[in-house]
Amino acid sequence: MPTARDPRPLTGEPLALDLLNTRWNREGVTQDLLADTEGLAVWLDSNGLAGNHRADAEVLRHLCTAREALRTAVDESPRRAAPLVDAVLEHGRIRARLTASGPAEEPEFADPAWAPAWLAARNYLDLLTRAPERIRTCAGGACILHFFDTSRNGTRRWCSMAACGNRAKASRHYARSKEIEGELGK
Repeated sequence: MPTARDPRPLTGEPLALDLLNTRWNREGVTQDLLADTEGLAVWLDSNGLAGNHRADAEVLRHLCTAREALRTAVDESPRRAAPLVDAVLEHGRIRARLTASGPAEEPEFADPAWAPAWLAARNYLDLLTRAPERIRTCAGGACILHFFDTSRNGTRRWCSMAACGNRAKASRHYARSKEIEGELGK
């Protein structure tokens, strides 16, 4: 059965941040892709996980647990989030193996229903190892989206220049024109 189109305004971020981006604001109302298993199926499909993981209530529950742990880590306090992220990571491990093509590491789960949640939490650790300062929240006032800044100079501010970046520029332009208008009226 084909899944529905992904309705989110920002996709393609690393798995941990893509999980956070399953919540977004549209016209002042928070949307939640993980409100049901149909949304979970869309998220799994968007991240190449659909063939290996079920879109059921148990996976959804574990994924929402991981999302809250990651939200706490990124938006609040890494210290407060550590036990929450660790609780998700307890459900899997990396298994080192020697294969015909050389060394390999693969995730292993006692309960496969935890796999997508664990993969997202593990991806967050990888992002922290690579460049923690590049994990960002959009600077758009009402925006709650997150991104990994891959710009050359590391100064990306918005989830999307076409959306939040454009709104910020338009707002600055409006404020400047009102200021000039006020000065001319004196």
